[in-house]
Amino acid sequence: MGGDALNEEQAAGIAVCVYCASGPVDQHHLDLAAEVGTAIAKRGWTLVSGGGRVSMMGEVARATRAGGGRTVGVIPRALVDREVADDDADELLVVDTMRERKGLMDAHASAFLTLPGGIGTCEELFEVWTSRYIGMHEKPVVVLDPNGHFAGLLEWVRGLVESGFASQRSLDALTVVTDVDAALDACAAG
Repeated sequence: MGGDALNEEQAAGIAVCVYCASGPVDQHHLDLAAEVGTAIAKRGWTLVSGGGRVSMMGEVARATRAGGGRTVGVIPRALVDREVADDDADELLVVDTMRERKGLMDAHASAFLTLPGGIGTCEELFEVWTSRYIGMHEKPVVVLDPNGHFAGLLEWVRGLVESGFASQRSLDALTVVTDVDAALDACAAG
C-alpha cells in the first residue's frame, strides 16, 4: 500500500475493536492474531482491545505495535493481574467493571472484528451484533473465521432464522469472512 493510501486511511481514523481469546490456544490462532495485528498496522489503523498482553489478545496488540500501529487497551481492574495488563499499550484504560470495559471499547471503535475465542468473545460479538441489528449503531460487525471455529454457532443462528426466532435481517447485520484482508476491508466498509 502506498504512502498516500496509508495517510488517507489514517485520516479516516479507523479504529478496529478486536475480540478474541485471552487464554491458552494453539499456535495457529496466535499466528492469526499476529497476522491481523500486522494488517491493522499496515493500514495505519488503531487497534482497540481488551487490554491484556497474553494469548491472542496480546499477540494482536504486539503485532500492531511492531508494525507501527497504535493500540488502545481497556481492562477491568480485577483482570489487571489475571490477564496481565498490556502495559505497552499506547493507551491503557483501567475501569471498574466489564460493562464499563465494553462501553469504552465500543466508544473507541469504528468497527468490530471477532477472531476465535470462547464465551467472553461470543458475548462481546453478540452484544455489538445485536446493537447493530436493532439500529443502535451502524459500525461493521465482522467475524474472521478461517478454520470454522464459529461454524456450529453460525449454524445454530441460521436455525433460529429458520424457526422464526431471528430474522434474516439480523443475520445480514453480520459479515463472516475467512481472509484477513477481506475482514479488514469489511471493517472499512462502514
